[in-house]
Amino acid sequence: MEWYKFIILGKVQGVFYRKSVSQAMMKKQYKGYIQNLSDGTVEVVAEIFDDDFDTFMHILKEGSPLSSVEDIKYEIISDAEFTTDGFEIRY
Repeated sequence: MEWYKFIILGKVQGVFYRKSVSQAMMKKQYKGYIQNLSDGTVEVVAEIFDDDFDTFMHILKEGSPLSSVEDIKYEIISDAEFTTDGFEIRY
């Protein structure tokens, strides 16, 4: 299990991307958050087990019906401090 930070690029703001992704993440019981960034991208920080990585990426790529994901950049983060039992949207 690792904490990851993802940056999602494309048409991902103002198209219900955060809502769609967060609902899918809650159903799968992931821990983390999703938020818009000022540069038009979306950031996701989440705790993922190795065998769930492909499923997680699929959810990020699928997004919402109105979104269009062009690229996803990610890194493993070792200093994540997150105190929730679920997945949330941050504003």
